[in-house]
Amino acid sequence: MRHIISILVENEAGVLSRVVGLFAARGFNIESLTAAPAESGETSRITLVTEGDEPIIEQILKQLNKLIPTVQVTNLSDGPHVGRELMLIKVTTERGQHEHNPRDEVLNIAKIFRAQIVDATPAALIMEVTGDNDKLNACLAMLEPFGVAEMVRTGQVALSRGTRK
Repeated sequence: MRHIISILVENEAGVLSRVVGLFAARGFNIESLTAAPAESGETSRITLVTEGDEPIIEQILKQLNKLIPTVQVTNLSDGPHVGRELMLIKVTTERGQHEHNPRDEVLNIAKIFRAQIVDATPAALIMEVTGDNDKLNACLAMLEPFGVAEMVRTGQVALSRGTRK
């Protein structure tokens, strides 16, 4: 099962490498990882996505809580949460084997997924798509027939809903 783990840590050098090292030492894979300063400059929030059954996730959470600079560890998958990811995708729009104008078709797909066009040249469009993992994957699947020249994703960021931390 896929788990989104939020780790609030003291903002100091080496914390991220210690978290990643904990996963590497135990042979656990990190599907995505984001880190940035949190509410105050004194803490940072690390959001990571990993796969595992309940006993493995419990072990991960216990090990993360033992790290000295850790303030709080939360498995966001245990309750209601809001998660988003950002994808930048460059799609070729030159007329080739396509019957219709590929630029128009790509622009229609962008509209369906509420994507923003952030750069345009005669040969390609770069769009910004924000949403959950399923939305980004669906958008990518729709754009692949046109020729995805490049793509980059930020990884998941998430917060619990309501007052739960």
